[in-house]
Amino acid sequence: METFGVRLHRAVTERGPLCVGIDPHPGLLARWRLPDDVDGLDRFARTVVEAIGDRVAVVKPQSAFFERFGARGVAILESTIRQLRESGALVLLDVKRGDIGSTVAAYASAYLDPAAPLYVDAVTASPYLGVGSLAPMFDLAATHGGGVFVLALTSNPEGAQVQQARGADGRTVAQTVIDEISQLNAGAQPLGSFGLVVGATIGDTGHDLSRVNGPLLAPGLGAQGATAADLRTVFGSSLPSVLPSYSREVLNAGPDPAALRAAAERVLADCRGVLAD
Repeated sequence: METFGVRLHRAVTERGPLCVGIDPHPGLLARWRLPDDVDGLDRFARTVVEAIGDRVAVVKPQSAFFERFGARGVAILESTIRQLRESGALVLLDVKRGDIGSTVAAYASAYLDPAAPLYVDAVTASPYLGVGSLAPMFDLAATHGGGVFVLALTSNPEGAQVQQARGADGRTVAQTVIDEISQLNAGAQPLGSFGLVVGATIGDTGHDLSRVNGPLLAPGLGAQGATAADLRTVFGSSLPSVLPSYSREVLNAGPDPAALRAAAERVLADCRGVLAD
């Protein structure tokens, strides 16, 4: 069984360091002249998969924009995940789940068990009930070759109040999260399967990412204000582990599949230039 870290390393090597989100929010559906209903959702998702599924290393559907349509929306999410897998892309489901005990174990089963309808390669998770509360996710991911990306330093301005608060040992909450994920990845080759979410808009915060040995998902690029060049400031010597993530910057080019592909190729070229440094 290959680990998620191995699969991700190969996908990035073959297709380039890029993650593209599928975020069908009402404004974007309107921009594409699609109805804000399940038919519009389905047409939107299918178009994105057709355009970039066989070209991009990682595709990141945002679960909430499917869930808002109820059972039919979740069915479209299941179909989208299946289509992405068939196209060869790794699927990172943006769900930001976090809980304790049997509940987090159920979340793990929902997304990281190969028998589950919503089975994906990796998920995002929230550690703010304690990183240890996510152990069932880490365990099931390790059992089935999955990955977990844990929130550490997010782009939203409200995040700093919690993430940069300091504990009794002087470390910030974010640095504690970083250090615990680093321990999970110790010794993994060529890359650990447990990643961190670190926003591309946050600038130099002084946090140490040098020992993570896992992927660093960098949202906030493009429409949210950060450029590929900002990755140097945020990640420094950890640039080789960065997985840049774009959503609206690529999706706004739709609904023409050729335009979506061109937008993805453009941002990938920007990122290659920075990460190669």
